[in-house]
Amino acid sequence: MTESPSNPTLDQLLARCALADRAAFAALYAATSAKLFAVVLRILKNQELAEDALQDVYIKIWHSAADYHAGKGAVMTWMTSIARYRAIDMLRRARSGIKVSTGDVDTVDAQQSPGGGPAELAMQQADNSRLSACLDELDPPRRACLVLAYCDGYTHDELSVKLGSPVGTIKSWIRRGLQALKACLGGEDD
Repeated sequence: MTESPSNPTLDQLLARCALADRAAFAALYAATSAKLFAVVLRILKNQELAEDALQDVYIKIWHSAADYHAGKGAVMTWMTSIARYRAIDMLRRARSGIKVSTGDVDTVDAQQSPGGGPAELAMQQADNSRLSACLDELDPPRRACLVLAYCDGYTHDELSVKLGSPVGTIKSWIRRGLQALKACLGGEDD
C-alpha cells in the first residue's frame, strides 16, 4: 500500500485500530483477509475451520493492535504469525487422535489471494516456485521437519515421534533447514 490520506498503509490502519477506529479495522480486514485466510486454510485444510480461525484472528488483532511494535517486524508478518498460531492451535485441538494429511511439499502455500491482480499473482507464483525449489534442495529430514512444523503445525515432540528422531535432532534439522532456506532465498543476516 502506498502512503496517502485516502490510501493508508497497514501500519497506519493498525495504529488507528489501536485507537478503536472501526473504519480502519474494516479497511485493514479488506486489505489482509484474503492472505490470512489462505494461511489458515493451508494449515487447517478445512474451509469451515479456516473461517472460524480467521474470525478469531481478527478478534485477536483488534484487541492486540496496541501491542504491535513496528521495530519488531512488518504488520503483515505480525498478523500472519497470529493467524498461523491460531490455526495451529485449532489443528492440535482437532487432531486428538485423527491423522492429519501432511499435504504435498511441492504445493507450498498454493492458496492465492483471490483479490490480487495479474502482477501480484505472478509475483506470488514466482515466490512459491522459488520456495519450492529451495525446499527441494534440502535433505529429506530437514524438508519434512519444516513442512510438517510450519504447514501442518506439528510440535517438536510430535515430529520426534513421527520421524523417530530425538527432539534435539528435530530442533537442529528445523534450525539448519531455515538457515538453508534463508540463504537459498537470498535472505540477509539479522
